[in-house]
Formats: sequence, C-alpha cells, structure tokens
Amino acid sequence: MAQGEKQQHPSGDNRFKLLDRAITKHQARGDALIEVLHVAQGIFGYLENDLLIYVARALKLPLSRVYGVATFYHFFNLKPNGEHTFVLCMGTACYVKGAEHIQTALEEHHQCKFGQTTKDNKVSFITARCVGSCGLAPVAVLDDAVVGKLNPEESIKRVEQLKNTPREVLA
Repeated sequence: MAQGEKQQHPSGDNRFKLLDRAITKHQARGDALIEVLHVAQGIFGYLENDLLIYVARALKLPLSRVYGVATFYHFFNLKPNGEHTFVLCMGTACYVKGAEHIQTALEEHHQCKFGQTTKDNKVSFITARCVGSCGLAPVAVLDDAVVGKLNPEESIKRVEQLKNTPREVLA
C-alpha cells in the first residue's frame, strides 16, 4: 500500500469510514463507548453482531462489555426496525388501565411479540417503562405521535392504518 493511502474496510462498506472518524474523534477511548455506539447505529441503522465486534476491537474493550451496554440501553437496536414503530407504555398508570390487554391483542392479531418486527417489516412493536403521558393512559407512541386512551380494538385499527401509510422521509 502506498504511503498516504487509506486502508479500506474488508467488507468494502464505506460506512465504516464514517464510524472510524467517530472513533478517532473520541481517540479510541473505551469511555466513549456509548457515543460510538450511538454514531454506529445512526450510520448503520442498528447494531448487528459484526458491528459490535468491530467497535470492541477498535476501542480495545471486551466484547462482553460492548454487548452489555448495547443490550442494557433501550435506545440501541440489535435488529433492524420496521418501517413504523408502535411503542406501548407499560408504566403503572397504563398497565392498570389495560396496556397488558392491548399488548396481548396486538400480539395475537399480528402474530408478532413485542420486541419484534412484523414479518412484512412494516411495524416494530416495542414496550417502554413510561412515556410520561400518564393522564392519557393507556398510551402508545406511533411513529413519534402520542396516542392516548387506547383500547385493544383501537390499537389494532391504528396499527393497520400505520401499516398502510408510507413512512415520511425527513429531510
């Protein structure tokens, strides 16, 4: 390799150049793990196993630590998300007012557990500890829009509408 010529990632994926810049910006320090994972997810969309291994090696951290951080924080995704998201609040107020029934109805209707994405990759079902809208319980966040006072039937209807709506691309 000639002097000044940068080595390309073995996969040929240029997104690794962007990730390498972020790692360099943080001086490949292990205490920048969360920031580097955040950048990696922004670039790749989710954190697949090969990417976690790459980050662990670049930051000279054990893979177990990188994986532990990636699985501890709900912000990080280890699988690609669907075109839309349905985040069901499972906080105390929502749970008491029927969030569990909404979860069961959606899982049965769509044959998809929460924490997974529908087979057609249209909707990812996610639970949250609390979304901070307790007065509207039970609450869900559909593609960044808070929807309150839900019931199982209304939730199924909303997800069907969501599946038939193309996701807007933000400029």
